This record gives sequence, structure tokens and C-alpha cells, in this order.
Amino acid sequence: MGKPNFKKIAIGVAMAVVILTILGGGIVADRLWGFKPLDRLFPRSGFRIDQRILTEESVVINVAEETSGSVVTVSMQTPKRTVLQFSPFGGFSQKVEGGTPQDIGTGFVISADGLIVTNKHVVANTGATYKVVTKDGKEYDAKEISRDPANDIAIIKIEASGLKPLELGDSSGLKVGQFVIAIGTALGEFRHTVTTGVISGLGRGITAGGGLEGYVEKLDDVIQTDAAINPGNSGGPLLNSAGQVIGVNVAVAQGAQNIGFALPINIVKEGLIQFKATGKFPAKPYLGVQYQMIDRQTAILNSVPQGAYVVDVIAASPAEVAGVGVGDIITKIGGEELSDKTTLADVI
Repeated sequence: MGKPNFKKIAIGVAMAVVILTILGGGIVADRLWGFKPLDRLFPRSGFRIDQRILTEESVVINVAEETSGSVVTVSMQTPKRTVLQFSPFGGFSQKVEGGTPQDIGTGFVISADGLIVTNKHVVANTGATYKVVTKDGKEYDAKEISRDPANDIAIIKIEASGLKPLELGDSSGLKVGQFVIAIGTALGEFRHTVTTGVISGLGRGITAGGGLEGYVEKLDDVIQTDAAINPGNSGGPLLNSAGQVIGVNVAVAQGAQNIGFALPINIVKEGLIQFKATGKFPAKPYLGVQYQMIDRQTAILNSVPQGAYVVDVIAASPAEVAGVGVGDIITKIGGEELSDKTTLADVI
């Protein structure tokens, strides 16, 4: 019987130990370092979410860069006035003060030669002077302002050339939930503020202004959005993801958050067609009074009829021509009675 070959046995044992060590080390390493398949390291759903966020960010950035240069700030300066001031040397002296220019609204370019769209209520003070300030800081005097009597829209004409007009889109196919971007002078201070949101509702009806303000506008078929629209954003564009104007920001709900409204661009375009053809907006009937509605309870308590109590009458207005005076109560227009639900603005 031959002797066992210890050398071969030792080598065999050593190789087995090495193999086991490699296998064991792999198992240990897998546990220590947490090696996992790629689809477990990068879940597909999370990857899609990150991709979507990056895509949305790119859309906003691209639209802001492409369109903000066509968005302007509207600045107003009230007329000069003479005030009396006390003199330390005795008596009073006169001092002429001019109103401080204030950024009050937003507008956007619709023609290379200087036509600017804004809201009518932004330029409602006919005794004031207005300027248009572009993104690069250039200031232009408003040479002419045309106000649309049918909608809260106005056109400002400035002497400029080479401006980049925004593309007007189509608001007829808008959908609730559609992504939108608003650009404007937020709070009359922060120029070219960009906010985003979605269309929250369509076909809304709102009443902007008030009878005592001398400005009441019944706006129908407006767009509701949760994109932040603040005072100063009025007249600015509401854009789609392609950078087209689909609305003109017009109002924000008082006492509420993230409820803003915009005029559909198709309504605006109807007036612009006639304006460009004739230089005028379509005419709209008006009465020419400042008023306060008397509700049913107030009417009963004061033994007066329910209707619109006239606070002031605009000179040379249809109301003055018809003999309407301060203190009158308008109860009926064209046979239609006024009530809590049917205001003077509704009937007119």
C-alpha cells in the first residue's frame, strides 16, 4: 500500500479554502456593501417623476426667457397740485407738488411699432400721465391711450420700433388643469415676476370694481387660475406652455388665496381687430353715475324703494342729459327692476 500524497491533499484543501473564501467573501461583500440590481437602485417611477419635474422647469424657464422681454410695466404720475404750507416766518406760502410716479400695472407688446395691451382699469385716471417701462429699463411716454368700453382692455401707443410682440394664442380650446404661466409687476414693485399654476375653472362671471368707485365692470366667461396674481399684475399676460398669450390677467378674489382671473384672449382679439382697422374700439352703452345699491333690508328700514342710490353724476353723461341727479334712486331700467340679484351694472 502506497503512502498518501500529503502534498496533493494540502494543495486540494488550500484550493477549496480559496474557493470558499471567494464565495463567502462575495456573500459578505453583498451584505456589507448592499449591491443591488440597477432597477432596485433607481426605481422607474421615481425616475419618471424627476424627469417630469425637470421638463416642467425647462418649460417655465424657456417661456420666461422668450417672453419676459415683451412684458412691460405701466407707471402713472398724477397731475401737479398747489398746496399751502405754513412758513416759520409768518403766514402761508404756496408750493407746487407733482405726484410721484408709481408702478401700477403690467402690459405686453402686440406690435413692433409700439402697441401695448393692458387693462382699462390700470389707465382709468384720464387726468394722469402714463409711462411704459421695458425690461431693459427704457421709459416711453404714453402718446395715446384707447379704452375698450366693452371689456377691461386698453391700448397704449408709444413711440418705439423693433419691439418683440407676443404671440396671441387661442383660448377656445382651453382645458381645466392646463398648465399656465403669469408674468407681471407684482404688488406694483417686483417687475417681471413669474408665477405658475393651472386653469382652475372656465366660463366664470365676476364683477370688478364697485359703484362708489365710479368703475364697475361685469366680466363674463373669464378664466380662473391658481397662478399667483397680485395687485400690479393687472394687464399682464397669462401664457400657455408654448409661450402664447391665452389670457390677460384682470382681477384677484379679495380675501382668498390662489384665485385669480384673466380675460380670454379670443375676447380681447375681437376688440383688437376693430381697433386696428378703425383706430377705435366698438361702442358700448353707459349711464355715467356713481352709485350704491340699496338692498331690500336697507330699503325697508329707511322707507325707500330698492334700487341704485346715485352718489354722483358724470358731467355730460347720458344720466345728466336725462336729468338724473345726486340723491335719486334708480329702481328700473328699460322695464327691468333692480334688486339684490340684478344690479345697475348687470342691466346696463
